Amino acid sequence: MQNTDNKEFFTSQGLKNTKSRNLIYEILEQSDVPVTAEQVYLKLKESDFKINLSTVYRILEIFVNKGIALKSNIADSNKSMFELNRMEHKHHIVCIKCKKMFSIEGCPFDEIEKKIQSKLDFDVTGHKLEIFGYCKDCKLIKK
Repeated sequence: MQNTDNKEFFTSQGLKNTKSRNLIYEILEQSDVPVTAEQVYLKLKESDFKINLSTVYRILEIFVNKGIALKSNIADSNKSMFELNRMEHKHHIVCIKCKKMFSIEGCPFDEIEKKIQSKLDFDVTGHKLEIFGYCKDCKLIKK
């Protein structure tokens, strides 16, 4: 794991540039699926970087509050998933057995939003969709 220096980026967000923040940001940047704080912690530990799990949670929450990362909660679980906010609109499907999260391409609600806005004179500012079920691997185990 390389240590990228995001000093200007963090400064523009009103944050101090630290090695921990840089490494956590890099993990989020390299991940194409949302990750848990525990997964981030284990990746840091694998690279021999010493950090407390509570610090990982704290940095991820700071990233969420600053709009740098997005947080999704998994239903029927105490787990949260984090991903870099790439400023693109997306939805997820979540396996209720292994907790893997997959992004859905495109938005099935564009037309529905337009109808709501015109029929109800309601300004839609956003929406979020998570669909739960079993992934192909867990579906085989379930049978």
